[in-house]
Amino acid sequence: MRCPFCQSDESQVKDSRPTEDNSAIRRRRVCAGCGGRFTTFERIQLRDMTVIKSDDKHQSFDRSKVVRSMQLALRKRPVEIEAIENAVTGIVRQLESEGDSEIPAAHIGRFVMQALINLDLVGYIRYASVYKDFRNADDFNDFLEKVQELQAEDAKKKKKG
Repeated sequence: MRCPFCQSDESQVKDSRPTEDNSAIRRRRVCAGCGGRFTTFERIQLRDMTVIKSDDKHQSFDRSKVVRSMQLALRKRPVEIEAIENAVTGIVRQLESEGDSEIPAAHIGRFVMQALINLDLVGYIRYASVYKDFRNADDFNDFLEKVQELQAEDAKKKKKG
């Protein structure tokens, strides 16, 4: 494993353990070159997936991009990184279970939106502003009205249940 600090190809595993949801193995490593310590994660990958962007460009699916986009939406919000990791694991599992090797980026975005609404409403709105390409304040207002309607419906369901 290449060291992120000095780019040496020699590192030694000091500790391995499963993640909380048992979806990956976390490995603590020490670089033989500079002595730097870093963590890697080993995950099961069922198939190679390709993302089809809105401009029809194709690129390999990168789980870390989904994590980064969710972290950005949830920046300074009370959501633990483990909750984000678990949500992304769920998204990847859903995508893999669909069986398609080519996935439209908008499809991934819908899964991210579903995950964010369950994690944090502010993060959901932040992500939606980019995903839905809000252009002005009216776009925000329209979306917020829809969110408030959903919240009201949710509250009614909880009272009945």
